[in-house]
Amino acid sequence: MLDWLEMTAGDLGRGIATGDIDPEALCDTYLTAIASHPLRDRIYSIVTEDRARAEAAAAAERARAGQRLGPLDGVPISWKDLFDSAGVATEAGSALLKGRVPDRDAEMLRNSTAAGLVCLGKTHMSELAFSGLGLNPVTATPPCVNNADAVPGGSSSGAAATVAFGLASCGIGSDTGGSVRIPAAWNDLVGLKTTSGRLSLSGVVPLCLRFDTVGPLARSVEDAALILAALEGGKPADLRGASLKGLRFAALRTVVMDDIRTEPETAYAAAVARLRAAGATIEEIDAPEVAEAMPLSPTLFTGEAYGLWRDVIEASPEKMFTPILERFRGGKSVSAADYVSAWHKLDGLRADWQARVAGYDAVLMPTAPNIPPDHDRLMEDDAYYVTENLLTLRNTRVGNLMGLCAVTLPTGTPSCGIMLCGAPNGEERLLRVAQAAEAALNQT
Repeated sequence: MLDWLEMTAGDLGRGIATGDIDPEALCDTYLTAIASHPLRDRIYSIVTEDRARAEAAAAAERARAGQRLGPLDGVPISWKDLFDSAGVATEAGSALLKGRVPDRDAEMLRNSTAAGLVCLGKTHMSELAFSGLGLNPVTATPPCVNNADAVPGGSSSGAAATVAFGLASCGIGSDTGGSVRIPAAWNDLVGLKTTSGRLSLSGVVPLCLRFDTVGPLARSVEDAALILAALEGGKPADLRGASLKGLRFAALRTVVMDDIRTEPETAYAAAVARLRAAGATIEEIDAPEVAEAMPLSPTLFTGEAYGLWRDVIEASPEKMFTPILERFRGGKSVSAADYVSAWHKLDGLRADWQARVAGYDAVLMPTAPNIPPDHDRLMEDDAYYVTENLLTLRNTRVGNLMGLCAVTLPTGTPSCGIMLCGAPNGEERLLRVAQAAEAALNQT
């Protein structure tokens, strides 16, 4: 049964459907693994054992009666600690929200439960989701599966750790500037950033409402597609027969290749070569609109984040990790006029981007230009913290600024991912392309 901890969510669901896997035994296996794991308290903020067992029991009864709710009915997953869960603390990794207990589940958690998925618990995260590093001395810093001395990526850090360490079949996270894709890439997982507005943010602790998105961190592209369907009560993307032959990819050069470190650069080049060998046509492109959009980030992201959190933060600033506090306070000087002007400009740049990439099936880039930074040095070296945090989120931010859906795939080099960006609300098409890319990258 220990092999269940390494299986994809899709395979677990198929095992339940055939009667080879009992949902209650599967839940017990995960709960036992969590309870005995030495890093459990750095990964899960709370384990909802009673809820998990009750949901697994209900799934088992449905399976016996031939009345399963969907392909993932009975499969256990984890939730980032910014999704409200009734009667359970939801504190978004911050002492500012300590003791916050919602009275109802977030809409996405309700949808997941309606699809039969089993909630194992809530996972640690970067404070108020405002860091790509995953470093959080206020609550806990989850581990990186590839380097015990490094940070795991954030802000969905614990979500990634639950999957990478075999403590959940999938983790549900959020992505505002890269918070699903970075921890997914640094822990060798698939991470899906959905289009802004596609999935409900009702009951999700906000950071920047116009950029916040919900998405899964998973073991496979199929799992990402199945989870997306469960979260919105829809039909999974049809991934059958996906092939790279005849597909056209644009390999972005602007900004995303600047100052890239050796490991991700080498891994990205090798991944692109594999995609080309599998039949894809890949053309390098420049996109000046990306370079023009990047300087808008402090106004758009930090301005909105401080606007949403100003009163709470300034009431108890001493409760925050100083670098996160300072990042929020960077929004103090953003005026309403600057914010409106920046959005007006970004809307025009998004139109330019869509015109430029309209003929391609996806746009490629390294997920992160760096590898997981050293934990202790981040705590001791302020300049290193600022440099690494900004560099970490730079490439993923392209997807948020341009309003895209995006997926990161493991390249086979530890903590190095390749990102495929698709058109807004084009998740089904992107997942099909990613399925073919995943197969090519997994060939030995």
